[in-house]
Amino acid sequence: MDHAEVLALFDRDLREGARPDGPGARVERAGHVVRQTAPRHGWNGVVWSALDDADADAAIAGQINHFTGLGREFEWKLYGHDLPVDLGQRLVASGFTPGPEETLMVGEIGELLLDTQPPEGVRVVPVTDRAGVALMAEVHEKAFRADASWLRHQLLAQLAAGPDTVVAVVALAGREPVGAARMELVPGTPFAGLWGGGTVEAWRGRGIYRTLVAHRARVAAEHRCRYLQVDASGQSRPILERLGFVPLSTTTPYVYVP
Repeated sequence: MDHAEVLALFDRDLREGARPDGPGARVERAGHVVRQTAPRHGWNGVVWSALDDADADAAIAGQINHFTGLGREFEWKLYGHDLPVDLGQRLVASGFTPGPEETLMVGEIGELLLDTQPPEGVRVVPVTDRAGVALMAEVHEKAFRADASWLRHQLLAQLAAGPDTVVAVVALAGREPVGAARMELVPGTPFAGLWGGGTVEAWRGRGIYRTLVAHRARVAAEHRCRYLQVDASGQSRPILERLGFVPLSTTTPYVYVP
C-alpha cells in the first residue's frame, strides 16, 4: 500500500468530498473549509480545510459564527498533516478545547489478518432494531463511561433512512452485551469507516475487539470496499497494527462550546 497515495485518496473522498453522516445533516463548502451541519443530536463540525497563514484566522472565525448562530457546539477535526502547521494553536487561541489525539489508521482489506474468532460462549449478532441499539448503547456507556443518547438517536435514524450505509453489531455472552461496534459504508469510495468499537471492561483481553474488527472487515469486503479506516486510540492502535493496519496521520478533535 502506498501510504501517501492512500492518504491523499482519504482526504479527497472522505474529507473534501464528505457526505452527510445521517438524516437531517448537510455538508457544504464554505471557502476553503468543508463542514457538516446537523441536528443537535448529530455531529456538527469541520471535516476538511485547505488554509494558510493568510486566511486561517478568518476561516476559524467564520465557522464559529456559523455554528454559534445555530446554537451548536461543534468540532474542528484536525489532522496532523493539515496546514498551516500551527492551526491547532490558532484554534486554541480562538476558544477551542483539544481532545485526545488519535491515530488515523488504514488497512487494505485483502492484506489484513482476519482469521480471529470470538472467545468461547460469545457470539456476534447484527443490530437492526431498537432493541439492538439499546444493547449497543449499554455497551458504549459501560466501555467508555460516557452518555450514549447521541448514539441511540444517530443509529436509529441511520437504520431507518439508510440501512445500506451502516453496519452495527453487538457481541453477546449469553444474553449479556459485552462488546459492540459499527461501520459506515461510503458509496462511491473504496473506504469503509470503523467506529465505536468497545468492550466492557471485565471482558477485555479475550479477543472481542479483534473479532469485531474482523467481522466488519468481512462485511466490507462483501460490499467491495478496499480499505478500512479507523481513528485509533492508544489502546486499540497496537491491536490494529497486529491485524495489518498502518498509521497514516493523527487526528485531534478541537471542540468549541458556545
